[in-house]
Amino acid sequence: MLDKVKQLITFYEAVISMPHRQEIARELRNEDDMFLLLLYSEMLGIPNPVYYFTLELYPYMMENYHEWHLRMGMEKSPMTGMRCC
Repeated sequence: MLDKVKQLITFYEAVISMPHRQEIARELRNEDDMFLLLLYSEMLGIPNPVYYFTLELYPYMMENYHEWHLRMGMEKSPMTGMRCC
């Protein structure tokens, strides 16, 4: 019985989100870009009021840095000490 309910919920969510899948993906990407901008702002020279709290996230987010700066329209990394391109 519980499996059928889970299947029904999964089917319902798929049907509801189907026409809006691109919009949802775009919004998630925009939220991710804003978070990365906040995370990398201190490195780019923009004062970051929560720098101390985001400092421990850098090792996890450096994997996505190259894709992020290309999406933001920067052909090369704006940071001289970081080689990603």
